[in-house]
Amino acid sequence: MEHVIHQIPPIFNHQSEILILGSFPSVKSREAKFFYHHPQNRFWKVLAALYQEPIPQTIDEKKLFLLKNHIAVWDVIASCDIQGSSDSSIKNAVPNDFSRILKAAPIRQIYTNGGTAFKLYKKYCEPLTERPAIKLPSTSPANAAYSLERLLDSWNIIQTS
Repeated sequence: MEHVIHQIPPIFNHQSEILILGSFPSVKSREAKFFYHHPQNRFWKVLAALYQEPIPQTIDEKKLFLLKNHIAVWDVIASCDIQGSSDSSIKNAVPNDFSRILKAAPIRQIYTNGGTAFKLYKKYCEPLTERPAIKLPSTSPANAAYSLERLLDSWNIIQTS
């Protein structure tokens, strides 16, 4: 276990309408200092398919993709004790403060990428934001129960809500 502080700033602007929250960045994402950087994570494949766009490759392309599609991205946890990238090992979690995003952007819905993010959001953040989140299945490679097609079926809600 090591104590880790989240060092990736949120991606959002004054046009962001949906907020997608992960739990805490993986080791690969922490190394790259950007969200969903593990090559096996299906986050970017899922979003690109939903928006019928090429999969963004560089960090700049990913930022542009998110902002162009009115998507904000961050994580629930600001710091925690964690073993590697294991969500199940998270202890002593301190939540991020979402007030800056919620004041600056017309967020109409909050989604969580996976069950851990949902549980942590519900416990630490929902009482403060008074905004419920919708739980989406995790795009992590650890969620082997979900094929890409099954993820797309579930994640399609972000375009219809």
